[in-house]
Amino acid sequence: MLKTLLSSVLVLGLLSSHAALAAGEVNIYSARNENLIKPLLDQFTEQTGIKVNLVTGKAEELLARLQSEGINSKADLIITVDAGNLSRAKDAGVLSPVDSSVLQDAIPENLRDQDNTWFGLSARARPIFYVEGKVNPSELSTYEDLTDAKWKRRICVRSSSNIYNQSMTASMLAHHGEAFTLSWAQGLVANFARPPAGGDRDQIKAAAAGQCDIAIANTYYFGQMLDSGDKAEIDAAKAMSIFWPNQDDRGTHINVSGIGLTTAAKNRANAVQLMEFLVSPAAQAWYAETNYEYPVVAGVPASATLQQWGDFKADALNLTTLGTHNADAVKLMDRAGWK
Repeated sequence: MLKTLLSSVLVLGLLSSHAALAAGEVNIYSARNENLIKPLLDQFTEQTGIKVNLVTGKAEELLARLQSEGINSKADLIITVDAGNLSRAKDAGVLSPVDSSVLQDAIPENLRDQDNTWFGLSARARPIFYVEGKVNPSELSTYEDLTDAKWKRRICVRSSSNIYNQSMTASMLAHHGEAFTLSWAQGLVANFARPPAGGDRDQIKAAAAGQCDIAIANTYYFGQMLDSGDKAEIDAAKAMSIFWPNQDDRGTHINVSGIGLTTAAKNRANAVQLMEFLVSPAAQAWYAETNYEYPVVAGVPASATLQQWGDFKADALNLTTLGTHNADAVKLMDRAGWK
């Protein structure tokens, strides 16, 4: 009896081993920090037996690596932040279209590439943060209004070299055209409290420290600061409140973190399976709870923290447009003196 049982266990073990071997692997280049994506990848491996190999790095470095490696690249997927970066990957010819009804049905049309070469996985908003007690929210209204003289030396925002600001400016170009957007960028620069420096967290910290009264930043940085365990970051974030601009017209500017299948993909079926897993309700809920980002799939609730910040109307602009206008946005920001 014992011999039979041991034989059965051995057979099952061999079958499991062969199944795992048959499942194969998938290779990812990710511009997202490992801790922001690996727990989901581990869940995928547990469910499917498909091994996930992860390489992380800066967005521009990973894109350059994909271009350099060409068809010999081992990467099956690239995960990166901002539609601007995703569009650059598409324009560089390193992404391959994916025909997946799961992805197309799950992700709103404006949050994925019109040619299905990249897909948004999570959404982030870029609203206005203001110092409580120094700014009356009734003074705030739109991104366009930030050029008003009342904001002279009161605004903190990071450099024009940052893709988030490039995409925000690209959205202005899409909505208003070049002449208006140039005037807007010049007016915004005139109201800077200091030369742009640091990342989004640094803008919030600067405002809390009295260097400016309002800051433009992505919401997930704010959430991370509140839950950082660093008292200085927590105190800085608690000194600020969120204002959702443009609620009476187009809505607050949003962007995505996203994913694309590489043209060099050797494990295409496994890669597409992982892409579809990442838009499952469970994966989307994890994003919202852990990364302070908004689900892209309808019906998946935002985390309790995000819900505390209130509902807002998001700009429905197709994010493909941000890539289309990126080069013009960069040139315009330079002309406006946005360093």
